Amino acid sequence: MITIVKIGGNVIDNELLLRSFLKDFVNLPGHKVLVHGGGVMASRLQQALGIEPVLLEGRRVTDGETLKLVTMVYAGWFNKTIVASLQALGCDAVGLSGADGKAVISKRRSPEPVDYGCVGDVEWVNTGFLKGLMDEERVPVLCAITADKDGNLLNTNADTIAARTASALAAYDRTRLIYCFEKPGVLRNADDDSSVIPLLDRATYADLKESGAISKGMVPKLDNAFSAIDGGVSEVIVTHCSNLLKPIGTLLQ
Repeated sequence: MITIVKIGGNVIDNELLLRSFLKDFVNLPGHKVLVHGGGVMASRLQQALGIEPVLLEGRRVTDGETLKLVTMVYAGWFNKTIVASLQALGCDAVGLSGADGKAVISKRRSPEPVDYGCVGDVEWVNTGFLKGLMDEERVPVLCAITADKDGNLLNTNADTIAARTASALAAYDRTRLIYCFEKPGVLRNADDDSSVIPLLDRATYADLKESGAISKGMVPKLDNAFSAIDGGVSEVIVTHCSNLLKPIGTLLQ
């Protein structure tokens, strides 16, 4: 079993939550990959520089200057902070952007119908490279920056990277995908943490999305989660970061 874990930006930005999560991640059995973004800090830095972040349907619009900023945050500060913390916990982590070892190759998203700027859609995951690291008992830590075939960096949704990585690695072994964030699972009511949906199918998801109960950043997360199931991933779970080692949260089916 290969486990791909995606950790949300609100957790990365919380030192106590992140420290606890990483301790659990180290104890996760078997081969594993960690995928992260860092949008909370990126937005905060944009605002500090007088640049208002633009998000459309939970996805960041990325112009050239924003790309420089998110690359520094995702591939720099957050990635190396996570890797250093894992190393201190005895986990031989290797921090990567998609450009490193051609780990994840993307293409720039079409400007139609919405121009997101320097944003990438995943074309290919270098499973041989990632599997080689895992076979050497190393743990890949992927950030949300990828590259295209011409060497251009692209801001790429971390949920998408996690889903495509899990699907690609399914060619080697059974894979499971766990989305960890600051909520206990997918909620029927975003303001009520007790309204966790234990099992979520596509029909229920479509209804909740149409009613607006599921919106913003949860939409691309769940779109990617269901695409991972289509791509051969055995199990997809959405849960709180403190529940990584516990079978609770929302199981997609």
